[in-house]
Amino acid sequence: MKKDISNLIEEAKKAAGNSKAVYSKFPVGAALLSKTNKVYLGCNIESSSYGLSMCAERVALFKALSENELNFDSIIIYAPKANYCPPCGACRQLLFDYAPDLMVILTDGKNYKLYPLKDLLPEAFEQSQLK
Repeated sequence: MKKDISNLIEEAKKAAGNSKAVYSKFPVGAALLSKTNKVYLGCNIESSSYGLSMCAERVALFKALSENELNFDSIIIYAPKANYCPPCGACRQLLFDYAPDLMVILTDGKNYKLYPLKDLLPEAFEQSQLK
């Protein structure tokens, strides 16, 4: 990891501040670090039709993919109302689809815990199973 984790924590906190968690009141911010050292931020965005809401991790991933970024180092996730908030199952799957070797960093805003994505999604469904 090229970028300092403390800087990434600050980026994720900044992203959480942009959250549109008007229904849950549970803001989340994510900072996705590419292998080229570029950071893509994401925040959760909610809809009154809850199924249309989007998690911070997927927002960050989609922003990166839409700019043709395909190689990722790590993602840091910050939720000010929950210490060490892990990604949901949908986010774990999408992150695995595009970055199976990703390091997931969960933070309480000061301290952090590191998890290889593969540990958070054991026996993941993957592209090879579609053949």
